[in-house]
Amino acid sequence: MKRRLSILLGILILTLSLVIPAMAQEYSFRLEAETVNVFWNSDGTLTLDYLFVFSNDPGAHAIDFVDVGMPNGHFDFNSITADVNGVPVGISRDYQGDGAYGFAVDLGAQAIPPGQTGQVHVRVGRITHMLYPDDNEPDTYASGEFSPTWFGSAYVHGTTNLTVIFHMPPGVQPQEPRYHLPRGGWPCASEPTAAYDAEGRIAYTWSCPTAAGDTQYTFGLSFPRQYVPASAITKPSVEIDWESLLGLACLCGCFLLFVVLPVWATIQGKKRKLEYLPPKISIEGHGIKRGLTAVEAAILMEQPLDKVLTMILFGVLKKGAASVVRRDPLDLEIASPLPEGLHEYEREFLAAFEDKNLATRRKKLQEMTVNLVKSVAEKMKGFSRKETIAYYQSIMERAWQQIEAAETPEIKSQMYDQALEWTMLDKDYDDRTRRVFTGPVYVPVWWGRYDPTFHPVSASVAPATAARPAAASGSGRAPISVPGASFAASLVNGVQGMASKVVGNVQAFTAGVTNRTNPPPVSTTSSSGRFGGGGGCACACACACAGCACACAGGGR
Repeated sequence: MKRRLSILLGILILTLSLVIPAMAQEYSFRLEAETVNVFWNSDGTLTLDYLFVFSNDPGAHAIDFVDVGMPNGHFDFNSITADVNGVPVGISRDYQGDGAYGFAVDLGAQAIPPGQTGQVHVRVGRITHMLYPDDNEPDTYASGEFSPTWFGSAYVHGTTNLTVIFHMPPGVQPQEPRYHLPRGGWPCASEPTAAYDAEGRIAYTWSCPTAAGDTQYTFGLSFPRQYVPASAITKPSVEIDWESLLGLACLCGCFLLFVVLPVWATIQGKKRKLEYLPPKISIEGHGIKRGLTAVEAAILMEQPLDKVLTMILFGVLKKGAASVVRRDPLDLEIASPLPEGLHEYEREFLAAFEDKNLATRRKKLQEMTVNLVKSVAEKMKGFSRKETIAYYQSIMERAWQQIEAAETPEIKSQMYDQALEWTMLDKDYDDRTRRVFTGPVYVPVWWGRYDPTFHPVSASVAPATAARPAAASGSGRAPISVPGASFAASLVNGVQGMASKVVGNVQAFTAGVTNRTNPPPVSTTSSSGRFGGGGGCACACACACAGCACACAGGGR
């Protein structure tokens, strides 16, 4: 009897060991405390020292990554160190917070398990471009603002004991610095306490035991410019002789250097995150690569990835491989067995949707997209990208022309159904769909798999909900007519909804793909990003002057 009880107990323990990790799916934690020391250095740079105290919820996902947002892209990646409970851990450029800049702390073997508490210590040695002329006294005072990292409300809950300590540059006298009133709904005293730190610097401290870990609070200070080099203050002071041609040329040059070029650089930076094809695919070969699917052609054209995923969704629905169970958030019922003739990326797409954890699903969709991009790059070896793109654009345009020239709604609807994915290659897809479908449209047999609310009563009665496209010939039932405007809106909204319902932030999703398929050159002053999971999404922000607003995103991913 004792032997049987021991065996049963062993089976029970083994079962629990398998079930409990499976239950730990979502990130959920308390940020018990966050302390950040902000050192404004004599060379005009900034040094950050964070200490996070995380209390992971029982049954939650282990905190294995913590994203730390940065004020700008001018931080020295090689100066970053981190440890968990005193044990050094790795730093990754694979940042996936919603902010434009940051890095990820990879906790690795030091991941904080469910139900446990851990301290994550992070130090960033050098950040530049943090000081600007003060609004009130631009000639004599420099100004800077900073927002500590915060985390997505989908992950963090409860209050946080938040402490922010500004350390003035060495030599600043007690009566010289000025603080800015905190912004963002700071719930405690607006006036900081002033004291000397261990290095003899003047230090301003804001502290609040009831702060929110998912809220951006902004703190600022001003101090005399004499304590930092003039070159460290970002906005230049240029004397211009308005009466001379030389002065006018100087003005134009400065406008180009300090206005046009930064704006252009920002635009190019954002654009680059969306350029997920590897550079080698642009090395022109000869001839057209035929035989690509519409989805592969979309990858070649670097179409937005939310549109590419929508094209894949329509493809698997039309093939009967899946049905939409719920639209928000998007959930699919996968057919079993799967039909024949599916492409590999369609199989990986369906496999991602078998995972009900949204964060894990998003990672799998990124992995699918990376594989798809690499596959297209491999197929394009030796072929001309320029000629191939022109070829598939011509296919797209011919498809539209045939649809527009159709003489009856039945033929127009059927042709659109057959060429749906090709028409989506059009950059003007949204408006063109609305322009083309002004009359009645007929639903296809697969439309019920796309719209779970579609329950046709008869061939003569159209449902009052969003419209559906044409019935394929030979479907075995009479076509159902719906208004073309409603149909177009349903399709367009379906494409646009893919972003919020599946991939979340499209730019962050695409950046996660770009970092693997077309990574930026190694640099000591910028980083690319991915969110590893544990910390939700995070961001920090520094601003130009005493009265400016932080242009930096926070919140959930």
